[in-house]
Amino acid sequence: MPQLSVRNLNEETIKRLKALAKQHGRSLQGQAKIVLEEAAMLPANEISAIVEKWQRQFAGKRFSDSTRILREDRQR
Repeated sequence: MPQLSVRNLNEETIKRLKALAKQHGRSLQGQAKIVLEEAAMLPANEISAIVEKWQRQFAGKRFSDSTRILREDRQR
């Protein structure tokens, strides 16, 4: 079976993949394999449609920085 090596992944990406793997009782490699297989099955036009839907939904909206809110909550 062919193998794939992915270099220079962001540490946050690895952290999230490890969390997903743990959640599903898989190894990091097993989780990465599933993520890649699922992503490869989506047709490009379907991915574009999903992205466009989210862009329309959030167009023109502004989101606050949650840092202040979190700090206030921690001080309660």
